[in-house]
Amino acid sequence: MTAPGSAPATGGYRALVVTASNRASAGVYADKGGPLISEALTGLGFAVDGPQVVPDGDPVEAALRAGVAAGYDVIVTTGGTGISPTDATPEATRRVLDREIPGIAEAIRAEGRDKVPTAALSRGLAGIADGTLVVNLPGSTGGVRDGLAVLSRLLVHAVDQVRGGDHPRPGSPS
Repeated sequence: MTAPGSAPATGGYRALVVTASNRASAGVYADKGGPLISEALTGLGFAVDGPQVVPDGDPVEAALRAGVAAGYDVIVTTGGTGISPTDATPEATRRVLDREIPGIAEAIRAEGRDKVPTAALSRGLAGIADGTLVVNLPGSTGGVRDGLAVLSRLLVHAVDQVRGGDHPRPGSPS
């Protein structure tokens, strides 16, 4: 899923995909969004682990913290971003993030809203946790595709910037 005019990621970028779903984690149905994300990130040149399928809420936070500790460049989640009583992925994500990047989540919602007005109900977040970019995508396959359309245009550049890009991190040699 490389965007026109962009090259696949280089530099050994690693990604983790986490699916937040009480029903998929219980085996009620198969995870469909996680494999779509894995395939797309592979197409962008990332080495991808997952999808890890976990129940929503605290298990999402645990998976995010483990992924950040493992040093993934990006973690993309799917599911748990809506307004049902069991949707808790944004809250779990917020507890892990050091800084939010609202423009990514806004762009994902805008991409979906052009097709389905209910995309505006997604509460997904994006941000940075100790050098790892974390992005929440909706759980529907349509929402995943909309999110991937946005990420295909900016993810490699965002990871480059998180790594320091043309702006070295404070304390690193210039």
